[in-house]
Amino acid sequence: MDSKSPQDLRAHSPSSADDEKQTYSDHDELHRNFPNIDERKLMRKIDMRLVPPICILYLLAFLDRVNISNAALFGLKKDLSLVGNQYNTALVVFFVPYVLFEIPSNALMKRFKPHVWLSACMFLFGLTTCLQGLSQGFGGLVTARIFLGVFESGMFPGCFYLLAMWYKRSEAQKRYSFFFSSTTLAGAFGGLLATAIGKMDGIRGYRGWRWVFILEGLLTCVVGLIFFFVLCDFPEDVKWLTEEERQFVKARLQEDVGDSQRHKPLNVKGIFKIIGDPRVLLGGFMYFGLIVPAYSYAYFAPGIIQGLGHSAVSTQLFSVPPWACAFVLSLIIAIISDRVGHRFIFTLIPQAIALAGFAMAFKLHHKPHAAYGGLFLAASGTYASMPVIICWVATNLAGHRRRSVGTGWQVGFGNIGGIIAAYAFLAQDAPEYKAGYSICLSFICLSAFSCTCYYLYISRENRRRDTMVEGERSMLTFEEKQEMGDLNPDYRYRY
Repeated sequence: MDSKSPQDLRAHSPSSADDEKQTYSDHDELHRNFPNIDERKLMRKIDMRLVPPICILYLLAFLDRVNISNAALFGLKKDLSLVGNQYNTALVVFFVPYVLFEIPSNALMKRFKPHVWLSACMFLFGLTTCLQGLSQGFGGLVTARIFLGVFESGMFPGCFYLLAMWYKRSEAQKRYSFFFSSTTLAGAFGGLLATAIGKMDGIRGYRGWRWVFILEGLLTCVVGLIFFFVLCDFPEDVKWLTEEERQFVKARLQEDVGDSQRHKPLNVKGIFKIIGDPRVLLGGFMYFGLIVPAYSYAYFAPGIIQGLGHSAVSTQLFSVPPWACAFVLSLIIAIISDRVGHRFIFTLIPQAIALAGFAMAFKLHHKPHAAYGGLFLAASGTYASMPVIICWVATNLAGHRRRSVGTGWQVGFGNIGGIIAAYAFLAQDAPEYKAGYSICLSFICLSAFSCTCYYLYISRENRRRDTMVEGERSMLTFEEKQEMGDLNPDYRYRY
């Protein structure tokens, strides 16, 4: 269900540049106030300027984050003398700064503008990836992974926050899923790229795994420099829209979720107040439950596939098809979800697929073909559900403040699951990995339970607002309602 617009709304000239709050009672009135705007043409223009760059950005971010699993197949552990669980520890240390800096990163992006903040972080995590390829031991690898976590912390929540400030809730899922699917493309691309780069083993005295880090990091640095001039800012700031187009984008979003409240300051008390909202808290657990199987797959699928009897090069190639399948399913789920205007059931269906996949890999590990088939379902279900969850929660939060903090919390808290994932599949548990598969299955169930609780909570809240008497609504002025964002009694959450 969509938000209900307040009654008796006033609109002034769409070409005016002042900051007067304006909204429109329905979509027809919006177009009457902007007769020169072709909405479909404008949205295609926005799509082409906004979506491809951030997809490329996150593809490279995810590639630099998980390419350590590809490097491990080319001798990283042996060359750096990693013993016991040191490899798992190197995976874990990435998530500590990654989790801690996600909400501050969104606040800084709001201050410095997305094209500055995101491109700077991109260049720095690309440089860190290059330096990771020069590590001489466990200490150097851990240090590089820590700084990689710092510089990557703003990528995912920042991009989702930026998308949420451009699109209405009814049209967001396709864009969110296309963006999030860059992770699956990164997985597929990473396997193919590692196969090619691995053949450089010995060139200039560097092992193949070092070239994986150096070349992929160098690519990220170059793209980061280019993206300083390419990445979009918030709708209020971009120069490639006319003044009338900027006002139209602002008005159509205000019609959907109310005033953005971008320039209103946010203090620590306000941040904790937003995080304490049950809708925001549940959003964190919804995502947290899927992060564990997602990173477990990203980091350990190459090792699992190699354990099915494949060589290092064959393993890289066999890791590609499950990622490609996940990409396709994610887009199918997104298109259907947007078309029917529903989110809840499209979080549960992929989760059921993921449960079946991990259960197959768990119980049929002694049958290579069946176990490999289970990895298709595990990857597809997990990575198809995650973008729906984030889109659902992020677009239900209205205004810059609640969205920036809410998405930062959801992704930041959720990524604590990466710490669990890093120790889920231990070398001594191979090839059955009973503990790892059990952990993944349990956390998918946690996510499904949290999604159900979120659905029930916002359903009850919508019903409560439907039954409010007019006197309760009239106690608030129009301006006060607009400042409340999704707490506005006239607002309705989307299921």
